[in-house]
Amino acid sequence: MLEEKCRAAIERYSMLSPGDRVVVGLSGGADSCALLHFLCGLRDEFGWTVGAVHVNHMIRGAEAERDASFAGNFCEKLGVAFYLYERDVPSIAAEKGLGLEACGREIRYGILESEADALGAKIATAHTLSDSVETVLFHIIRGCSLTGLKGIPPVRGRIIRPLIECERSDVEEYCSR
Repeated sequence: MLEEKCRAAIERYSMLSPGDRVVVGLSGGADSCALLHFLCGLRDEFGWTVGAVHVNHMIRGAEAERDASFAGNFCEKLGVAFYLYERDVPSIAAEKGLGLEACGREIRYGILESEADALGAKIATAHTLSDSVETVLFHIIRGCSLTGLKGIPPVRGRIIRPLIECERSDVEEYCSR
């Protein structure tokens, strides 16, 4: 069950303390929505201040606009501060000679870091155990050394991943409830 696994991960890896501020990277997909909803469910108990950042990469046109609108409405329903950014990732990627995915990730994390600085917050991303396993497999295929066999770390600096011990099926079950 997602709630039990998230609580256990938060405690095991000392991700959050009472009174912390946290900004969630909110794509509008199931994983990030489940994470935001879960953290909001505990904010009164732990005195957390929760906000969300959504980045429109300007790659998918109207579909991306709908994602941004959904994310904003979701935050409004949860009573969460919502920070919307738009960045022309295709143009920036071409300028920098980067792939779209790498450029988008660089931009997202830069924005999350900036918001976290402004708010004095930690950054929560919705990486799951399934994402971590996928990362290990990708590293193996690329021919990594033993150090490359690690998955996504639960905590890296002020970036926390409360869903890191949840599988995709946990997220789907949580969302369906």
